[in-house]
Amino acid sequence: MDQRAARTVKLLRMPEVRAKTGKSPSSIYSDIGSGRFPKPVKIGQRTSAWIESELDNWIEERALLRDRRACP
Repeated sequence: MDQRAARTVKLLRMPEVRAKTGKSPSSIYSDIGSGRFPKPVKIGQRTSAWIESELDNWIEERALLRDRRACP
């Protein structure tokens, strides 16, 4: 069985991304441009969404960075 078929991928639109990350759209797009935030995927001619697991990984990375800075 193909691994991609075995997992569920959830796509999030901008309002959900904002709620999940606490970031504004301009901050999100700025960070995408500098490579500090996951890129969206096109799901339509004028519509994009983010893969939830990539956002979850991004949040986990932020927490790890925070924890490393807190430890002397």
